[in-house]
Amino acid sequence: MKLLTNNYIVSNFNITNPGITKLLNYDKNERFLFEEIEEYFDIYVNNKKIDYCSEYNFKENGQYQIIINCKNEFININNMFYNCSSIISLDLSKFNTKNATDMRSMFYNCSSLISLNLSNFNTNNVENMRRMFYNCSSLISLNLSNFNTNNVIDMNHMFYKCSSLTSLDLSNFNTNNVLDMSEMFSNCSSLKYLDLSNFNTNNVIDMGRMFSDCSSLKSLDLSNFNTNNVNNMNGMFSNCSSLTSLDLSNFNINNVIDMGRMFSNCSSLKYLDLSNFKSDKTYHASEIFSGMNKKCLLVCDEYIKIQFKKNNEN
Repeated sequence: MKLLTNNYIVSNFNITNPGITKLLNYDKNERFLFEEIEEYFDIYVNNKKIDYCSEYNFKENGQYQIIINCKNEFININNMFYNCSSIISLDLSKFNTKNATDMRSMFYNCSSLISLNLSNFNTNNVENMRRMFYNCSSLISLNLSNFNTNNVIDMNHMFYKCSSLTSLDLSNFNTNNVLDMSEMFSNCSSLKYLDLSNFNTNNVIDMGRMFSDCSSLKSLDLSNFNTNNVNNMNGMFSNCSSLTSLDLSNFNINNVIDMGRMFSNCSSLKYLDLSNFKSDKTYHASEIFSGMNKKCLLVCDEYIKIQFKKNNEN
């Protein structure tokens, strides 16, 4: 097979139920928008070129190699592999992304994906990474060391339900322009350690459920977080049942409207200093401490103490 360009993607599919399977996301009405897919791609299944098609009828069980030869450079690659749940590996090291601005939902629900090579990904112009790795639940490692996130505004649900990841190195991430981090790490249930000491959260507005259901995390130091502009912290640490240490010493809740269930089911916390949690505004705090350890030593103002008492009356 002779590739026509140096811009291509290699993927491997594991077929356990023969039939029509999505190779990449092509939908004229909504998703990855192309007028004619043949103008943009040549697609090969096991080295055999197939006709105009974003899906393929696999007739037998087994593993298949798919090569997507790209004839153009793209600005919008959002949803590109949306719901391609049979992919087990993807090598995008030869995929040219230098003009891309939108990577939203790019690998959404690639739930069988075990290996993902993004080593040469150019993200210099990307503004949207919302749901980028949503429910990549089989990924055990993810190397994003080459990612440039200087222009990214949206990281909502970025790693949602990456439930097999045990570690995640984001030390190179520049989050200066990010506005939305809601559910960014939600349901990363195998994560044991997370270093966000380089995160700049000056412009973030939404942190709702940011770490919810990170049930293996034992400690989290967010002392560098600037929350001056945040208005939503609902369920931010809910169901972080292994957390024994949580540093929120720099949190400012002046603009927060919703803190409902913020610490619910943080059942391993024995000490929590919220002495800086003071606001002149009324905020929602329903079930903020529900399911917490009743013996947790809480340092806070009287209003928060009342909420803690309410949640632990039974």
